[in-house]
Amino acid sequence: MPGNDFWLFDGTLLRVHHFAGDGSLVKDELTDDAKALKLCASAFEEIWKRATPHDRYSV
Repeated sequence: MPGNDFWLFDGTLLRVHHFAGDGSLVKDELTDDAKALKLCASAFEEIWKRATPHDRYSV
């Protein structure tokens, strides 16, 4: 699993967020590195399989 929060755009561009210990944003990183894209896409798919469907979610 990736250690940072990320956004994956159409499987072709990855934006990785780097935060400080206090939660403040240090920097954003944009990459089209194929290995990083594959890691994050596969992590998203695995987590999505375990997610609660919206119609079954309650607070």
